Amino acid sequence: MTNSIKLVAVVVTYNRLEHLKTTLASLATEQCNQIVVVDNNSTDGTSSWLKETQDNRLVPLFLEKNLGGAGGFEAGMRYAFETYQPDWMVLLDDDARPYPGAFDRFREVVTAEERWSAIAAAVYYPNGEICPMNRPSLNPFWSLAAFWRSLLQGRAGFHLPDRDFSASNLLPIDAASFVGFFVSKATVLEVGFPDPALFLYGDDVLYSLKVRKHDRSIGFAPPIRFEHDCETMSQIDGVVEPLWKVYFYRRNQILAYRSAAGTWFWLVLLIILPKWYLVGFRYGTMRRTYNRVLLKAIKDALRRNLTPSLKDIQRVCEED
Repeated sequence: MTNSIKLVAVVVTYNRLEHLKTTLASLATEQCNQIVVVDNNSTDGTSSWLKETQDNRLVPLFLEKNLGGAGGFEAGMRYAFETYQPDWMVLLDDDARPYPGAFDRFREVVTAEERWSAIAAAVYYPNGEICPMNRPSLNPFWSLAAFWRSLLQGRAGFHLPDRDFSASNLLPIDAASFVGFFVSKATVLEVGFPDPALFLYGDDVLYSLKVRKHDRSIGFAPPIRFEHDCETMSQIDGVVEPLWKVYFYRRNQILAYRSAAGTWFWLVLLIILPKWYLVGFRYGTMRRTYNRVLLKAIKDALRRNLTPSLKDIQRVCEED
């Protein structure tokens, strides 16, 4: 019964061939029908390696240019959905991979509890610690309890606490990352695909919030475990490197806050902008560039301008 669920994995990769090899080796041992690998126009030999790989479930999708994580997931999901019509898709980065048996746990969960439209896995660093960037969350503006916790604890107030990672049952959430994110066919038919114009960061949060706004349920499943071998932030909290990433990170964060907060958005903005300005002092001699990039991110977010390309932002970073 559980094996009748048609599951397709969608992996987005860019210039991380060694990570991709490890991820695909893990996926090769899991029960899924196809593995769609979206190559974001890598330059490190990824495309050649994919063409030579012998796995009848592996389906490479080669993009003509780097569309970022958002564009890659949109392209991969659309291709997988239109080509294979899967019951479910599971999304993951090239540096993320399932724990052994994770897809078996998913099949057990989705068969036993059919009410969920999407399911988020528990994500850990390779050392076994919970990965903070992939910690599921509740929208504090939709939950009174989460709202009060957020006032007292900040970010920790609306992200699920460590104890929830030991739960045996599924827990309702409002936002999750695209690492071990399972989304159903019915949900895609109603909600559509992630916004490719976001390029990088926040596409997963905005998409999961959109799923919830369609009155569809997302469950956090601690028994389904993934590993994420990631290096996005420096050891100093809030410092994003290289600087061009600051633009997409902050712009898309503002869009996510706007989606989550609704009428409370402007108050939230007054709280977060001073904090982001102060982060600039951690960039040392690059502080002026940081402030310039941050200001453009804020302006474009408020105007809902998603047209600047990676090259556009890199030029902003290079200005005197």
